[in-house]
Amino acid sequence: MKLRRRSFLKGATGLAALLAVVPRSWAEVLGYPRALQGPMIGSPGPDHFTVWVRASGAFEVKLEYSTDRDFSTVLEGSTAIAKADENCCVVLRADGLKPDTTYWYRLKYAGEEDRYQFLPHRTKTAPHGPADFRIAFGSCCRIQFDPDQRIWNAVRGLEPDMFFWLGDNIYADSDQPAALTDLYARGRTVERLEPLLRSTPQLATWDDHDFGFNDSDGRSPFKAQSLQVFRNFWPNPAFGEADNPGVYFKQHYGGVDFFVLDGRYHRDPTDKTDDANKTMLGAAQKAWLKRELKASRTPFKVLAIGGGWSTAENEKGGDSWGVFLTERNEIFDFIRDNGISGVVCISGDSHMGELNCIPRSGEGGYDIYDFCSSPLAQMPAAKNTRQAPEVRVRDTWTRSVNVGLMRFDMTGDTPTLTYTLHDVMGESVWDALVLTPADLKNGVRTWDRKSDPAELERLERFKRGGGYYGYDAPEGWPSRPYYDGTPD
Repeated sequence: MKLRRRSFLKGATGLAALLAVVPRSWAEVLGYPRALQGPMIGSPGPDHFTVWVRASGAFEVKLEYSTDRDFSTVLEGSTAIAKADENCCVVLRADGLKPDTTYWYRLKYAGEEDRYQFLPHRTKTAPHGPADFRIAFGSCCRIQFDPDQRIWNAVRGLEPDMFFWLGDNIYADSDQPAALTDLYARGRTVERLEPLLRSTPQLATWDDHDFGFNDSDGRSPFKAQSLQVFRNFWPNPAFGEADNPGVYFKQHYGGVDFFVLDGRYHRDPTDKTDDANKTMLGAAQKAWLKRELKASRTPFKVLAIGGGWSTAENEKGGDSWGVFLTERNEIFDFIRDNGISGVVCISGDSHMGELNCIPRSGEGGYDIYDFCSSPLAQMPAAKNTRQAPEVRVRDTWTRSVNVGLMRFDMTGDTPTLTYTLHDVMGESVWDALVLTPADLKNGVRTWDRKSDPAELERLERFKRGGGYYGYDAPEGWPSRPYYDGTPD
């Protein structure tokens, strides 16, 4: 008995000695220090890049980078301590870099390399000035519906310089942070998506299904918790303002300003009377948007949000700007009255690819285009048969999942923006829409010459009281008052 006790004590002493040499940072880690999800590239700049990762425990994570794949010269980026109350998510940054330059990067966890990621990753800094570049975007990514997500093959083939997630990025439909965390984690390990995440900047806003429940709004008692999980999993350049929480921010890239808006945190109920007291953005965010738009000097200014900007969802159960028209028109009036040129819009949510226009040229402004890409991984829906935006520039796309692409060429005397929508195979489903700054100035009318002739014929039929698609409108359809103020 004594012998056994001595053996046990001897073994215990040896174990204690072994534990003494284990790094302290491993103390809270079960298994090997590594990435659970990621890495993923975040907000870019001409002199820096950022990297998000979710570590396997509460320990130190360090960024290293180089100008060559073999890391013949190792440069050090920032270091962060992963924290359990932040889901062990960290954002690291490399500064003092050259613009428009490729860099290789790798991460170390508690001083160790990730034994499951042997190869370094590659990314690129933003250009310093006006550039020729591509921005892809999409919405509605439901891993429960489509765990394979072939659309990412097409996205990678389009070679975007940045990708915007425009809401319903997960379908948690929950008020529980654990549910949000689980869906974000699952989404970050989709095999076809991972190469894009590791090389291309990813920025995001949210919509109802990743904010909370379906059609949820600012009354949600759980919105602060949802915001915290969102902040943990997205490497945006900002999250609202110091005195006004949310997920809105501004990102500059290649000579274009992008204003990504939060349509949920401060939103009034959709069934509230649509007047000057009803808001989607909240007073502080709206003031920020007006201030930033007025200060912007870029030829194009992109407004991005989850729900569509047109009147398409001006119907019972509508959840977009179509039921917040008073505030939408206030913003558009501000753009007109302050001579702010170059504004275009992108959106998601509708489960259709859409290219619509809000004609403002007849009111002293210019025609504002709204390009919607939806869904990335969800069932497409033919809601177009019951909806009517002010103008459909192209017919809706409901035959497959899709991704939107904005191609900016800011390098010549005449900057151009080209809109295309691509199906699951990568094929462009419409004729491209090309806009220049000259199209987006007060008093310039473009909606009729930019729209497909077939869509203009359908619009005229609808204005006369017929069915948009050639048959009479059933009871409950939108009617002629949608087009008050639209030039005939």
